[in-house]
Amino acid sequence: MSKRRGLALSAAFTALFLSLAAPGAAAGAETTDPTHPGPVYQTVTGKGGLLSLQTNGRPDGQDMVFRISGSVYANIEGNNYDPHLRHGQKLFNIEGYNIRRLYRVPNTNQLYQLSREIVFYTDPANPTTILREWRNPIDLKTYPVVPINNDAVNFGPFNVTSSYAGPPLRVMHDETQWTSDIPVRTDFGATLSETFGLTNGVYTAQEMFDFYVDDREVAARTVPGTVPTGAMKTKISWSRTSPWAPFMCLAETSVRGQLTYHARSWSLNSYADIEPWLRAEIDASWPLYKAAPTSPGPSENSWVSFYNKQLAHGTTTWWAWCGANGRA
Repeated sequence: MSKRRGLALSAAFTALFLSLAAPGAAAGAETTDPTHPGPVYQTVTGKGGLLSLQTNGRPDGQDMVFRISGSVYANIEGNNYDPHLRHGQKLFNIEGYNIRRLYRVPNTNQLYQLSREIVFYTDPANPTTILREWRNPIDLKTYPVVPINNDAVNFGPFNVTSSYAGPPLRVMHDETQWTSDIPVRTDFGATLSETFGLTNGVYTAQEMFDFYVDDREVAARTVPGTVPTGAMKTKISWSRTSPWAPFMCLAETSVRGQLTYHARSWSLNSYADIEPWLRAEIDASWPLYKAAPTSPGPSENSWVSFYNKQLAHGTTTWWAWCGANGRA
């Protein structure tokens, strides 16, 4: 995702030293798989590009995980619904992950990030207790809680050459940091013919990410010409401001307010590294999310996923779903 900072040792000596001494640094990408990202990754020379690609997926072509853990708060103009729904009230914890891989378009220098993500809304007082239902404090009805379950979340293709770069890097104490802020605007009324109770049927959100990598990890995993194995040790701070989640059955047009998500994320080598309590839920009820997709395809966000799976691709409406699922 960005460039700079050469190593003090010669490139040849550094590559040799790190391939022997640093875990995860491999000299090359010897593979006959035409979708393996290694041969393309190996051409990149800039530090920013090398770091960016390693947050998109493992250069060795295997799955990696970004574990996600945080909280969700009510953000209400004028504190209009106090005491039933207060501004700043913690509504949920969130616990889950994104599982991803790098995929090469065969015989090209184009790469995709392929991923699936599942994040559970959990008890605000106990993050390991998954919520199955939630009582809406405005209409006093209880609704089933639908986790974030996006299959898939894909980005690309993006051309990768020796000059591939990312956003500017900043050194903060002993870490290298970079930022990605994404304003989101999607007209669901036009694309899905479904408004979800949103103002003008338009979804607006702000996604904000900060990435942090220890400088020792940076040095070990940004040697041009090598293909690191395993996941780069990365920490992420993530915030999102967005409308009420669809399962909450709070229409933005009539219940003014938003959700603020504030979470931390960290890389893991594989699904097997996720905590047992979370894997037990996945193994029992969500086995699709044990692996990343193996080829490109359409993407979902939380709202499209709800439309596809809860509204049966528009067979029913959001208003009808709320009417059918709200229990007094």
